[in-house]
Amino acid sequence: MNLVEAVSSGFRNYVNFSGRAIRSEYWYWTLCVTIVVVVLGVIDEWLSPGAQMGVFSYVNTIVTLALIVPGLAMSVRRLHDIDRTGWWLLLGFTVIGAFVLIYWACQRGTLGPNRFGPDPMPVSETGPVR
Repeated sequence: MNLVEAVSSGFRNYVNFSGRAIRSEYWYWTLCVTIVVVVLGVIDEWLSPGAQMGVFSYVNTIVTLALIVPGLAMSVRRLHDIDRTGWWLLLGFTVIGAFVLIYWACQRGTLGPNRFGPDPMPVSETGPVR
C-alpha cells in the first residue's frame, strides 16, 4: 500500500473500528498526519507570529478535531491486524504503554484470517506479500 492508498483508506474508513489495517497503511497514515500537522503549524505560526498559543492554536485545534477519529479507527484496525482488541489503545495513557503500542504497530500482522476478519494482504504463490 502506498501513501495515497493509505490516506484514502483512512478517510474511507473514517469511523470504521472493525477490520484490519496492515503496517504500511498505518505508518503511511501516521506520516501523512505528521506532515499535515507540521505544515499547518508552520502556517499558523506564520499567520500569527509569537502568539504563544501552542497546541491551542486555531489551526491545530481544527486539524486535531478532524483527524482524531480516523486516527483512532486506524489504530484500532492496526491492533486488530495483530489479533489484539482496540481496548489496548488505553495503554497509551501510560508512558511505558505508549512504547508497547509502538512496538506492536511495528509487528507483522497475523497471517490469514483472525477473529477480526480476513487478512487484508494479497497472497502470492510464494506466500503473503508484506
